[in-house]
Amino acid sequence: MRRRVGGGTGRRRSLRTRLALAASGAVALVVVGLSLAAFLIIRHQLQQQLDLYLSQSAHATARQHRDEAAGVLLGECRYLAAPACAQIVPSSPRADPATPYLLPVTAQTRQVAAGDRGDAYCDITLSGHSARMLTTRLDEGRALQVAVRADTVDRGVRQAAGALTAVGCAGALLAAALGYGVSRTGLAPVRRLTAAAEHIAATRDAGHRIEVAQRSGREDELTRLAASFNTMLGELEASVTAQRRLVADASHELRTPLTALRTNTELLARADRLTPAQRERAAFAVDRQMREVTALVNDLIELARDEEPQPLLEEVRFADLTAQAVALAQSHWPRTPFGLRVEDAVGAATVAGVPARLARLLSSLLDNAAKFSPPGEGVEVALAGGPAGLVLTIRDHGAGIAAEDLPYIFDRFYRARSARALPGSGLGLAMARQIARAHHADLTAEAAPGGGTLFRLTIPAAAGAQA
Repeated sequence: MRRRVGGGTGRRRSLRTRLALAASGAVALVVVGLSLAAFLIIRHQLQQQLDLYLSQSAHATARQHRDEAAGVLLGECRYLAAPACAQIVPSSPRADPATPYLLPVTAQTRQVAAGDRGDAYCDITLSGHSARMLTTRLDEGRALQVAVRADTVDRGVRQAAGALTAVGCAGALLAAALGYGVSRTGLAPVRRLTAAAEHIAATRDAGHRIEVAQRSGREDELTRLAASFNTMLGELEASVTAQRRLVADASHELRTPLTALRTNTELLARADRLTPAQRERAAFAVDRQMREVTALVNDLIELARDEEPQPLLEEVRFADLTAQAVALAQSHWPRTPFGLRVEDAVGAATVAGVPARLARLLSSLLDNAAKFSPPGEGVEVALAGGPAGLVLTIRDHGAGIAAEDLPYIFDRFYRARSARALPGSGLGLAMARQIARAHHADLTAEAAPGGGTLFRLTIPAAAGAQA
C-alpha cells in the first residue's frame, strides 16, 4: 500500500487556512491570557479588601474586649449585614473545656494563642454560608478570632469570572474574524500569483500579468514577489516570442531554397531528356542550394542553442585568433585583399572564451565585410587596446549601410534592400552579436568615414573574470 509522504492521512489545509488559524489562535491566546490575568487580579483585590476589613475589626475588638474572659464576644455574623463576629480562645484546651465556641477552634488556633505562629487567614462555612476568618494573638496565652460573611466577595468573583469569560469568548470570535481577514488580505498577492500561474498553465499565454498595487514608498515581500513574477513572465514572453519568430523566419527562409532544390531534383530525375550542359547546370544548382540550406540550418542551430561560454572557457590569445580568421577569410575571398594591423601592446593579450565560437564571430564579420566590398577594394582589420579592453575594428569600402537599416542589421533574417540580391541568410550578424554578448563583449556597427561600414568589437578587460 502506498504511503503518503509526510505521514499525514487527511487532506492538508490550505496556506490561507493555516495562516488564519495561526493568527486567530495567537490573538485568542492573548485575549484568554489577559482575561485570566484580570480575573486573578480582581479576585486577589477583593480578597485583600476582605482581609483588610477583618484586620481592622480585629484591632477594634481587641481594644474593646481585651480584659474579657475566653468565649464568644460577638456572634451575629451569621447575617450578611452584621459586623464581624469575634471570640477569645486560650492556648491550652484545658483552660476552657466546656466553653462553647461559634467559630472553629483548631490546633492552629492554639498555636497562634501560644505565640508559636503568626496571624492566620482561612475560609470557613458559617451557618451554611461561606465566611472568612482571621486568627491573631490577643495577649499572652490567648488568641482572638474574627470572621465575616464572604458572600459579596464570592458574588463579585463569580460576576468577574462571567464577564471575563464573555469577553474572552467575544475576543476569540473577533480573533477568528480578524485572522481570516488578515490571511485573506495578506495572501491576496499570492492568490493572484497562483491564479496567474494556473491561467498561464491552462492557456500558455505568457503575456498575462499579475496586478501589483502601486504604493509610493511602501513595498512588502509579497509585492516584490508579484513584481518578480511579472518580470519573469516578461522574460518568458520575450523568449517565447523570439522562438516563434525564429521558427516563422526560418520556415520562410527555408521555403525558397527547398523549393528550388526540389525543382532541380525533379529536373535531374528526368536527366534522359536533358542535354549534358543542362544536366551539369542542374547538378551545380543542386550542389549550391544544398550548401546554402546546410549553412542556413547550421546557423539556425547555433542561434537556437544560445549557449553560454562558461563550460568550455579557455585563455585565448586574441591576436593569434584574429590572424587565423583573417587568413581563412583571405582563402575564401581571394579577390578581396585583407589587411591586419595589431598593436604591439596587445599582441600577447588573452581573453577568456570559447575559441570555436570566437572564431565563428570573426569569420561572420570578415565574410560580411568581404561580401559588400567592391572588387579590388580591401578590408581593413585593426586590433588595439584601450581603457575598456581590447578593441577590434573591421572596415569595408563598400556602399555602406543606409541609416534606416543600421538599427536592424543585427536582427535575425534582416537584410537591407541593397543586400537582398546577394547570397546569405541574414543570420551571420545576429549570430555574431549573440556570441559577443555571451563573452560579455559589445558589437556595434557604424558608417565609416569616407564610405563603407565599420564594425567595432569591444572585449572588456574583466571579461575573463566574469565569464
